[in-house]
Amino acid sequence: MIARLTWVFAFVFMSTLHAEEPMSSTAFFRDLAETRSYSLGQPVSPKFTPDGKTVIFLRGGARDPVLRLFAFDIATQHERELITPAQLLGSAEEKLSPEEKSRRERARVSTRGFAAFQLSKDGTRLVVSLSGKLYLLTLADLKAVELPGQGWIDPRLSPDGKYLAAVADNELHVIDLEARTAKAITSGATSTLHHGVAEFVAQEEMDRREGYWWSPDSTHLAYQENDEAGVEVRYIADPLQPNAKPQTQFYPRAGTANTKVRLGVIARTGGTTQWIEWDREAYPYLARVVWDTLAAPLSILVQNRAQQKQLLLAADPAIGKTRVLLTETDAAWLDLDEVRMPVWLNSGKQFIWTTERNGAWQMELRNANGTFVRALTSVNFGYRRFVALDEKRQFVSVLGGTTPTDVHLWQVPLKGGTAKQLSTDRGIHSAVFSDDRTSYVHSFQLLNGSSGSEVISGPDKIALPSVAETPDSLPNVELTKATGAQTFDAAIIRPHKFVRGQKYPVIVSVYAGPTTKFVTSALRSYFIDQWTADQGYIVVRIDGRGTPGYDRAWERVVRGNLIDIALNDQIDGLKALAAQYPELDLARVGVSGWSFGGYFSAMATIRRPDIFRAGVAGAPVVTWENYDTHYTERYLGMPADAPEAYRVSNVTTYAKDLKQPLLIIHGLTDDNVYAQHSLQLVDALFMAGKAYEFMPMLGTHMVSDPIVRQSQQERIMAFFARALGPIP
Repeated sequence: MIARLTWVFAFVFMSTLHAEEPMSSTAFFRDLAETRSYSLGQPVSPKFTPDGKTVIFLRGGARDPVLRLFAFDIATQHERELITPAQLLGSAEEKLSPEEKSRRERARVSTRGFAAFQLSKDGTRLVVSLSGKLYLLTLADLKAVELPGQGWIDPRLSPDGKYLAAVADNELHVIDLEARTAKAITSGATSTLHHGVAEFVAQEEMDRREGYWWSPDSTHLAYQENDEAGVEVRYIADPLQPNAKPQTQFYPRAGTANTKVRLGVIARTGGTTQWIEWDREAYPYLARVVWDTLAAPLSILVQNRAQQKQLLLAADPAIGKTRVLLTETDAAWLDLDEVRMPVWLNSGKQFIWTTERNGAWQMELRNANGTFVRALTSVNFGYRRFVALDEKRQFVSVLGGTTPTDVHLWQVPLKGGTAKQLSTDRGIHSAVFSDDRTSYVHSFQLLNGSSGSEVISGPDKIALPSVAETPDSLPNVELTKATGAQTFDAAIIRPHKFVRGQKYPVIVSVYAGPTTKFVTSALRSYFIDQWTADQGYIVVRIDGRGTPGYDRAWERVVRGNLIDIALNDQIDGLKALAAQYPELDLARVGVSGWSFGGYFSAMATIRRPDIFRAGVAGAPVVTWENYDTHYTERYLGMPADAPEAYRVSNVTTYAKDLKQPLLIIHGLTDDNVYAQHSLQLVDALFMAGKAYEFMPMLGTHMVSDPIVRQSQQERIMAFFARALGPIP
């Protein structure tokens, strides 16, 4: 019903497009949308049982986004379904609380059913969550028992597997799995004081979604307390239900008050909290918490608000005192490794750390007091992500490589020396290791179009069962370099019926912002671009400066101005590609993007009408002072300190200059980039007397519903057909 009404609501604003919609490829796009670009049906979140003999994973159907739980016996290669949401819900529908919906939005999870599972340390039981309830499943007999309570979020088993912690009603609880009793171990929560949950910017911008951490011996928990009293509140109303109370969200926009976070340690049974001491005024961001081995201290990473200085602290949970292990500084900003750092060795005498201190990401070994031991990777290695530590064999598994478009799996000697590349085919690789590190699940998306997961144990490679559909055709992608004043990674996507010697209008498919590498060797990430190209266009992607994958200086150049270098680089790259590929018709160029890409598309269309003849801005950030603190201030500083940075990066600054067709799309219940942004742009354009097209949607920042995605994309193509035609 929502999808149908979304189409109707958009139609009011775009009624002139109906007759022009391209219909010849409707079935192809419907297939893409319903299969999530042929990813549904592939294994998700694989985990080894402690004995390494079985892999547990989630999987939906080829066109069914409801995830179910499976076990794969490696020796027999037998798969069995463990439990389905339908077994627990019966005929009832899955219901998500606003808190759970928000968490999934932050994690970009659009599937339903089991979002995750917890496996006990002995491998005999696991826990799943569904509709706010928790279920304990015994693997031997597949008997599921509902645990007490409801409204649970973020359940996690204790290391000994005897207890389960979870949050409900803003308090941290512990469930005794044998006694089947639940107890709140924190107290005092109010509408503005919350316990055990990560605040908005931690979930959205720091890649930290945990709000509590078990001690290694399962006797205590560290948890964060959020004081939201000073944080601005945003209200999100459902336009279809004007009688319903709007959802509220504490949203710290740039320059305003953040959540006040502190970290406490409490016994599993409850009692008095021991608060961990650090200068929270100077270092308000709790970026990472690590408590993995009894031989090592509780470790926390805290940042100052400017994100130009951070401290790695060792905390004594008994008395709350901390000591500094390591200090990092950067004149522009400090990026966070997406993996929790540090990684302590079991002895507690050394830890692994990652840093950009020397100009690019490196992994290094340090003593327990923080002193440097050795670099494990060079500045030229192209480190991307820590995967696993194998102390017995003395190596670290990491992702990286010198080709920015590819991500490979490597073994790096802990004692120093030459790294060994484990993956070979061009593409994006990742891995999950067994407890003893002798086996791993290798997941891959390759340049040749193949995609999947396999168990690698010694010389054996065993595919994890997939029920995903096989596409009839693959994207026609050429990875190349666009070389002008700078050299950029680029991708060219031609129509399947490309005619050599013919000129084609061009659509720049763009992100162009920090944190996201848009040109990669994962062929299947170009399916939507291929569908666009098959309408009679050539689609190009270009990664200019400010995007990840290169060194520190390449990214930091956008400090204080999020648009000028990004815009110039995209234009320089586009011209360089046109000089090399004469089929690109630079007299007919459109630009399209979402989120930061939507921001870029709006700016490009307005500021460079000589290049971009039409633009589609999806969910664009328009006024950066209305985006969140941790992201925005990292690049632009505080609004009061850098007003010019905010002015030049503000789309409305240039609204009076719009000359070319611009289509703006935004979900009215977006709780990341609020619809406020597009409405501010629409208002500025209206007041300047400029023509524009606006397509509001009934949805959030993600667009996952197949019918909605298809209708949206068809209207985008109808817009470009009018603006850039005639189409070959």
